[in-house]
Amino acid sequence: MLSTEILSRLQFAFTMSFHIIFPSFSIGIATFLVVMEGLWLKTKDPIYYQIIRFWTKIFALTFGMGVVAGIVMEFQLGTNWAGFSKQVGSVLGPLFIYEVLSAFFIEAGFIGIMVFGWDRVGEKLHYLATIMVTLGTTISAYWILSANSWMQHPVGYTIHNGQFIATNWSAIMFNTFTLPRFIHMILASYLATSFVIISISSYYLLRQKFIPMAQKSLSSAIIMVSLLIPLQILVGDIAGVHVNEYQPIKTAAIEGVWNTQKGAPLLLFALPSNEQQKNLFEIGVPNGASLINTHKIDGELIGLKTVPVSDQPEAWIVFFSFRIMVGIGLLMLVYAVIATFMLIRKTLYTSPKMLLISQWMAPLGFIAVLTGWFTAEVGRQPWAVYNLIRTSDAVSNVTFYSVFVSFILMVIVYGIIFGYFYFYFLDKTIKKGPADIEPVQIFSYIGPTDEGDIK
Repeated sequence: MLSTEILSRLQFAFTMSFHIIFPSFSIGIATFLVVMEGLWLKTKDPIYYQIIRFWTKIFALTFGMGVVAGIVMEFQLGTNWAGFSKQVGSVLGPLFIYEVLSAFFIEAGFIGIMVFGWDRVGEKLHYLATIMVTLGTTISAYWILSANSWMQHPVGYTIHNGQFIATNWSAIMFNTFTLPRFIHMILASYLATSFVIISISSYYLLRQKFIPMAQKSLSSAIIMVSLLIPLQILVGDIAGVHVNEYQPIKTAAIEGVWNTQKGAPLLLFALPSNEQQKNLFEIGVPNGASLINTHKIDGELIGLKTVPVSDQPEAWIVFFSFRIMVGIGLLMLVYAVIATFMLIRKTLYTSPKMLLISQWMAPLGFIAVLTGWFTAEVGRQPWAVYNLIRTSDAVSNVTFYSVFVSFILMVIVYGIIFGYFYFYFLDKTIKKGPADIEPVQIFSYIGPTDEGDIK
């Protein structure tokens, strides 16, 4: 039966799924712009100038959408999760404030220069603005991951009159759970953005438009993907070991392990059933899950049955969302190997089949981001704060009808603003391309010369 709690969770998942795409894309584009603008300043190659001017437009559009989507998230904590806010506000509130300070004081302070200051400020100041915006988006992401990691692994607190009070801010801000998850998320943002760059560049090459810019963008993104995917696999492994250490029930759901066992198999496919407390079908590799999660061939994995059914996450969601994420990662790895080989052989730009495949790679990175997030959040259930606050105790005392109406309105509004207008203007920007961008010199305002000119 659909309860107020479940509906509130679905609404939060819906708005969060929309929101997470835009910051991830913004982080990736901003970092890409830092690299490209640095290369332009060093080489003065006009192709780099076209690249940064074109992608700055997409960044501005995406950044704006992220701000709008983020505002809704703040309101939901009060409207749908008042119990949660009341109990943990003194711990998580400062972390959210730090995130806001990072976002608005750093990003908002420099984004105007970054987007509109091309012929108004000097080269170094503009590059500094691009770096600061990138730094702001990255720091902002850290504070959000820090808050979420505290919910996953609460530390540095005491409970007084039913409220969580921070006793060790260092432990909270630099939670051992935070760093590997933060790096994993940042790398996921870079990869997702890289595949969008690959897609758009391939789109141009297939249509024989803006060829120099498209070739440079495509090669740069493929190099980035080739370097980042092995690193992401390594960081993902470290994060997985942390999850098994601090959240063994989540690992059990990920691996479909119901009974505690040593040498647990890596299930390539299964049909986990919370109702029957078993997998209805299994195809697995012996000892694989234990090796991956404990780095021991006969390592022990805790089973889902070690906790009551009411304390178990919905295993099938966690199981399949994790495998979709990993499957996409492996597909990216295969693509990177083939594309790099073709790039070295100088056959990539002239291969219609590979360019067509590349053009349709754009959504994969964001699907991986979303399924990874589903794994982390659904795997934590039924806890809002792991083993301390149940999600059912965190929900606001509001009627089912109120949540239902607000959810329907959000679906409609989000569909119009993000589903239509964002992609309409994104499509318009892509089709127009860098046609109106001329590679001109950025002038610095030095002051009037003897003749009264401006240098």
